[in-house]
Amino acid sequence: MADVPLRSGEPAPARARRSLPWPVRRLLQALPLVVVIAVLNFFWLRLAPGDLADVMAGEAGAATPEYLAALRHQFGTDQPLALQFLAYLKRMAHLDLGWSFRYNESVLHLILDRLPATALLMGGALAIALVFGCLAGTVSAVSRQRWVDVVISVLATLGFATPLFWLGLMLMVLFSAHLHWLPAGGITTPGVVATGWAHVGDVAAHMVLPVFCLAAYYLAIYARLMRAAVLEVGGLDFVRTARAKGVSRVATIRRHVVPNALLPIVTMTALQFGTLFSGSVAIETVFSWPGLGQLALDAVASRDLNLLLGILFFSSVLVLLVNLAMDLTYGWFDPRIEVER
Repeated sequence: MADVPLRSGEPAPARARRSLPWPVRRLLQALPLVVVIAVLNFFWLRLAPGDLADVMAGEAGAATPEYLAALRHQFGTDQPLALQFLAYLKRMAHLDLGWSFRYNESVLHLILDRLPATALLMGGALAIALVFGCLAGTVSAVSRQRWVDVVISVLATLGFATPLFWLGLMLMVLFSAHLHWLPAGGITTPGVVATGWAHVGDVAAHMVLPVFCLAAYYLAIYARLMRAAVLEVGGLDFVRTARAKGVSRVATIRRHVVPNALLPIVTMTALQFGTLFSGSVAIETVFSWPGLGQLALDAVASRDLNLLLGILFFSSVLVLLVNLAMDLTYGWFDPRIEVER
């Protein structure tokens, strides 16, 4: 069999990279960014004053120089910064996020223990924001300059302008303190051991307020963005052609307008995933939700740098993976987009 001719002037490493699947190539391209994020996190956190030894010595009421030196020697923070950095890189190379001396537990175990609660909060809020935001934006665009459009636009503006922590407090005062319909905070009822569907119902009741509060801001954004996208796509030639061929207005919107208008939503979702995670920190604080955001605040308050570094690194990698997943979904929403092979 004759050899397949190679592209002239193309180096061998480039040909090897092109032989890999596109998702694998994207992951390899993200590795340098992961390293840069890990390095920047390490040095930025070292700029903050104080450390875990100061906090623990203050709590123990024994902030003597000898006790502080013993704590720093135990934590390894008395070593030169270069040696600490090399030890940190060695741990990262072995996918070891370190040890939390505050909780006396592995950082990875702490993150994985809090991750389900944050995933429930963010997943529920994102699902509500996407579904109802796209639906509201589509209805607003179809009913342009009518009372429905005005109402949705006003509500979207209010949702966009309202601070999350204030909305959470107002919801808590109304539905928990006055009406007693929903629990005020936490993920389960204290002192109640429930199993099966009773446990699911208890968690769902505790999710209502924080999930709605976190979803309100992003629902407003997606509603405004979807309205603009539907109006833009609705004026294109292929939509007018479909209507001229006798396709009904509802079918045109459902089959042609909405699928093409969803592409900006996918892009915005990928870009705002990191913002969604940071927004969950405020919501977890207001509603005492035991997630990664609450854990990060505790790490900041106690100067637990190993734990905070692990959370920042884990969340950064998670955002990169979500952006990669969104890139892979572009072709499903718009077949005209071809992924480079």
